[in-house]
Amino acid sequence: MIGRLLAWLAAHPVLGFLGFFAVFPFLVPYKALATQVLIFGLFALGFNLLYGYTGLLSFGHAAYYGLGAYGTGIALAKLKVGSLWVGLAAGLALAVAGGVVIGFLCLRRRGIYFAMLTLAFAQLLYFIGFHLAEWTGGDDGLRGIPQLPLTLPGVAIRLNTPLAFYYFAFALVALAVAGLKRILDSPFGAVLQAIRENSDRAVACGYDITRVKLLSFVFSALFTGLAGALDALRLTVVPIESLYWTTSGQVVIMTLLGGAGTFFGPFVGAATFLVLEDRLSLFIESWPLVIGAIFMVFVLFLPRGIWGTLQGGLHGRPRA
Repeated sequence: MIGRLLAWLAAHPVLGFLGFFAVFPFLVPYKALATQVLIFGLFALGFNLLYGYTGLLSFGHAAYYGLGAYGTGIALAKLKVGSLWVGLAAGLALAVAGGVVIGFLCLRRRGIYFAMLTLAFAQLLYFIGFHLAEWTGGDDGLRGIPQLPLTLPGVAIRLNTPLAFYYFAFALVALAVAGLKRILDSPFGAVLQAIRENSDRAVACGYDITRVKLLSFVFSALFTGLAGALDALRLTVVPIESLYWTTSGQVVIMTLLGGAGTFFGPFVGAATFLVLEDRLSLFIESWPLVIGAIFMVFVLFLPRGIWGTLQGGLHGRPRA
């Protein structure tokens, strides 16, 4: 029975995502936690596209998350943009622009040098955000983001309740998931995985891997920036920690817990991390130690993560 369910999910991942997350708010202790899982799952989805499918390890993915959050926050709180859609578009545009610039520069190096460059750029943006207090709020964060209604032709829907905002985020994340599925099923997606497996062979086959990697960077920044923009709307504040290296570390943990290179792994990892954090923090002050121990167990004994192990077994290769 479980095997059939997993096979069906592998064949219809978007439908599986829609079915599960449509009822997810009623399965967790409170609605805000469901929204947080959804947003951080999207964040991990963006990271997974770059790391799990292209084979590029980024230690600075908070850069695009923070740019998306600040782009939306500044548009709504500072520039007084009166449209929710324009605010979201500003966050996405800033995140994609950051992805283009940082990707272009970082892809000149490989391996650990590439990873450290991504971290360096993210920390550079953190310090810029810290000192541009007039625009970003500095250490206090960017506050005063209005809760604008969702405007559609002929109707305006208020998003000031946790459940209403959840389903707004759910609709956008579902579009992102469908978009990722389309990317992975395209010839471009096949080239990404070819680069991950053997970049020299991909070059020998005639592919411009630098261009493909840059496009992967841009798509990854787009998904990650959307997550940051949604989180800014959810919290109505953008903390400076959105750009900090610990945020990048969290998304790495979430992705590896769920299963890098798998379709559902990012959401499984985000749900596991955030639910554990929420429940453990009620009973123990040192909850990061417990999560850290769990993470080490997975890295040592279940390197394919939760979803990867379910899909491919302890030693089999997981299906997307």
